[in-house]
Amino acid sequence: MRMVRWMCIVKVKDRVPSKELRESLGMDDIILTLGLPQNRLRRYGHMLRKEDTDWVKKCVKCEVEGCRPRGRSKRTWIEVMQKDCKARELNREDANIMVDGTS
Repeated sequence: MRMVRWMCIVKVKDRVPSKELRESLGMDDIILTLGLPQNRLRRYGHMLRKEDTDWVKKCVKCEVEGCRPRGRSKRTWIEVMQKDCKARELNREDANIMVDGTS
């Protein structure tokens, strides 16, 4: 948001909401942009096509030791990806075919 404020020539002490600044520039909220299923599936396809020795692929497969805190457990990135793939009836082989992330 610092860059958005700089582009709009607005300081924090002017107390202009971030939402107004984004709307004036015609920008979408970053949470909405990153959270779209097609964007997640595109990143998932890139990750699946990487070599097994790549650090990104290793990080996705790694398990954290220790117990989780009380309450409902948070969904992992892989669980979200499996849900998105199931909703669009995609499988792992489709990631190798899809280059631009569209089905």
